[in-house]
Amino acid sequence: MASPTYQPRVNTSGNGWRNPPLGGSDGGHRLSHQPRPDEDQSGPTGPKPRPGYGLRGPRRSPHVLTAESLASLTLPVGDDGVIIGIDPQNQPAVLSLLRPAPMEIALVGSMWMAQVLALRTVAVGARVAVETARPPAWGQMAQAAGGGQQCVSVHDVRQIAPQGPSVSSPVLVVRDMGARPPRNQLAPSPWQSVLTVLPFLGPRSPQMLSRADLVGLQRLSPEEAEVVTRIMRLPEQVGAVLPTLSDNAMLWCSREGHQFVMTQPTEAETNLLGGPRRMD
Repeated sequence: MASPTYQPRVNTSGNGWRNPPLGGSDGGHRLSHQPRPDEDQSGPTGPKPRPGYGLRGPRRSPHVLTAESLASLTLPVGDDGVIIGIDPQNQPAVLSLLRPAPMEIALVGSMWMAQVLALRTVAVGARVAVETARPPAWGQMAQAAGGGQQCVSVHDVRQIAPQGPSVSSPVLVVRDMGARPPRNQLAPSPWQSVLTVLPFLGPRSPQMLSRADLVGLQRLSPEEAEVVTRIMRLPEQVGAVLPTLSDNAMLWCSREGHQFVMTQPTEAETNLLGGPRRMD
């Protein structure tokens, strides 16, 4: 049987599958993989796209910064950490709870204040491990923190395991075991700070306060205020204010100085923890 023959279809307009011949005096033809004359190379970006085959980018020179100009670049960076409230000038008060160096914190106050600090520490991307003699009181907060992720873990006394802190996963260890807490099993380390909650001053409290890198004080009795004023070397007028503080006011002090702060709970914190209080 003879093979059938047919005439190929020719698209004279040049808009079909076949490439039309190039115009010009030489009457030559262009291979399909070669660019048109008006599609010359344009620097390192390659051939210019044909209309209908992609958007044309900006025809500007790239922005180039010389090595000598790098020193003139500046980036304004303020204090980083946990916003714990506002200062007397109505400015945000930021507390750097997690550092590359070990840090020990003593909080003479309520579990409410400790839980607010724990929630705000989780909000900045850290983990919180709570060693407490009252796990049910911390359980609800632990479940609500982190949006379903396990950001807060609650442990019985002496049942807390090493947390493996790192620069990408810092840890705040909260110890809530009354005015006479046992010996700490997890010592402060780089990127792992330890916060001990004291409801009131006990026999071992003066030693703990003098050893701490940072001390937070809610309202104290006049006798407690005298002890703290002497240990922390506070001005007498500052110590005299401690018995008059409101439930959401605190004095934060260290070896470098002191600062009054008012902690204003958010609506979510109030719904979860209730209003500010000095005793739980």
